[in-house]
Amino acid sequence: MNNLIYLIIGSAVLGILYSLWARRMVSKYPSGSDKMREIAEAIEEGSRAYLKRQYKIVAIVALIIAIMLFVLIGRASAAGFILGAFASALAGYFGMMTAVVANVRVTEVAKSGIKPAFRLAFIGGSVTGFLVVGLGLLVVTGFYLITKDISALVSLGFGGSLISVFSRLGGGIFTKGADVGADLVGKVEAGIPEDDPRNPAVIADLVGDNVGDCAGMAADLFETYAVTLIASMFLGSILYPNVNGAILYPLALGAAGLIASLIGSLFVSAKFKENIMAGLYKGLIATGIISILLFWQITNIFIIPDIITVQHTLEFLIDNPIPQFFGDPFKMFLSALTGLALTLLMVIFTEYYTSKKFRPVRNIAKASNTGHGTNVIMGLAMGMEATTLPILSIALATYFSYSLFGLYGIAIAATAMLSLAGIIVAIDSFGPITDNAGGIAEMAGLPENVRAVTDPLDAVGNTTKAVTKGYAIASAGLAALVLFGSFVSEISAHGKSITFEISDPLVLVGLFLGGMLPYIFASLSMLAVGKAAGSIVEEVRRQFREKDIMSGKDRPDYAAAVDIVTKAALREMILPAILPIAITILVALIFGLKTLGGLLIGVIVTGLFQALAMTSGGAAWDNAKKYIEEGNYGGKKSFAHQAAVTGDTVGDPYKDTAGPAINPMIKVVNIVALLLVGLLL
Repeated sequence: MNNLIYLIIGSAVLGILYSLWARRMVSKYPSGSDKMREIAEAIEEGSRAYLKRQYKIVAIVALIIAIMLFVLIGRASAAGFILGAFASALAGYFGMMTAVVANVRVTEVAKSGIKPAFRLAFIGGSVTGFLVVGLGLLVVTGFYLITKDISALVSLGFGGSLISVFSRLGGGIFTKGADVGADLVGKVEAGIPEDDPRNPAVIADLVGDNVGDCAGMAADLFETYAVTLIASMFLGSILYPNVNGAILYPLALGAAGLIASLIGSLFVSAKFKENIMAGLYKGLIATGIISILLFWQITNIFIIPDIITVQHTLEFLIDNPIPQFFGDPFKMFLSALTGLALTLLMVIFTEYYTSKKFRPVRNIAKASNTGHGTNVIMGLAMGMEATTLPILSIALATYFSYSLFGLYGIAIAATAMLSLAGIIVAIDSFGPITDNAGGIAEMAGLPENVRAVTDPLDAVGNTTKAVTKGYAIASAGLAALVLFGSFVSEISAHGKSITFEISDPLVLVGLFLGGMLPYIFASLSMLAVGKAAGSIVEEVRRQFREKDIMSGKDRPDYAAAVDIVTKAALREMILPAILPIAITILVALIFGLKTLGGLLIGVIVTGLFQALAMTSGGAAWDNAKKYIEEGNYGGKKSFAHQAAVTGDTVGDPYKDTAGPAINPMIKVVNIVALLLVGLLL
């Protein structure tokens, strides 16, 4: 068995080594003129300073929780929590710092055309992608190898989830506070272009892209990846006692997906702006095909057709050093295939609702002709509509995988889906790198031919970020279902049987409280963005009023704007991040396990709908604005463009703060509940 674990760890180390190699490759490219380097250094300094201050605050919260876990559960649980939190923070920090190194180099390479700029942006993004997956697989497998304690692994997932919530919230509040503030004063009031160097908030806006979309997404996907592996292993240990294969099979799928993603990344390429998205999808499709082939082989190694008695099966499994278990290999393979199919469907549906090519975005752009209100109404409508196809897909995937192999089948579908996280996160991190590259080109006053390269890359980046968020939410939904199954199975393992009936008032109370939680969480997140944006608006107005910035005589104080939005983001992230943990504990202590189970169901259902509507709707608003800026419906500075800017301002905190942060919040609630079971029984 240990040999297999070492092979899995070797795959994880290979992913980490690839990310280190990719970072070194990025750093070898030229970084442009002195002006470009000055802008890039300001972005890097602001990003580093923000994360340093954020992690100091989170470290205090993490230390308190670690002490509580040590006292209530044990040393292994506290150690797992600290390891998960540290690994999640490391993935976010390292990925973000690579992005700030890559952005200026993509700007410089853009002078040579689409092909080299595209390739460099993807290599920069792949650092984050493969570090997230490699580190996640390494810490989960390594910790299990050392401790053999599945319960302590749940605490490791909790550590990753805590960092993820804070990173998503803090980074999201920062990036959207700066973005909204910069747009409201710069575009709307002063009438200057986006990323105009005269706007004091422009550096804060570019910093926000990195702390929100790079560090936040890296922590989010690390947590989702690790938690899904852990939940699958935990469920396997309960459903198949003393069967090592049921615990290690999800890890083997994760290793196979990582290898497939590394190979698939070699297929990524694009020569023209018209096939940028297709160039990224080539790598994703290749990864999927390779994963299917590897999954089939691994499934046949792990699972033996059930042809002998249960008694002999147990004797065989306990004595045999090969980690195999009995069942139908084809059904298990179909469960894994269901997860891959769900990934494909989420990519297709999210692109449809967020790309400029299709009806939803163009409908929003068309509605802008008749004013700000109609733009907002259409955007809200499209966001609500965008939940339909993904939710149907998640529901069918859940039903199909359960019918094949029960709760463990759902767990394997979720694991297979997350196995593609390496290539998915690489595609996502492509977005903020190209966004920053365009901003640097604008601020440095580079010729139009450079923006002609960075702008289409940036536009595709908006869609890739939306696709990744849709993928993260769908995978989080499956992971949450697996965690809920683990919660119920853990109760049964303690000798108790609880039925969650909707006619039971205790369950109903939990459903209502759980259904409420994503709404109050999203509300607090949106309010936080509004407060941060208000602070930056006042600062930008002050500088415009007190300095002769517009003529170019005085230089904006970029650092002051960065500092203000940093303080606002860190101050406002505390309450919404702590709230889900506090409510879960209070519900468990006051009402008991039945209400706690109802809470989990309510959070999963309303959270999925909220997150999908917000992320897809917000991205559609953003690309509707960009569609108009390309010259449609009057182009820039037209009445339609003004309305689209308003819609984009509403959509920004939807897609980059509240919506994505609901994803880790759902899993935090489920993990805390799982940890509480042993204490309550």
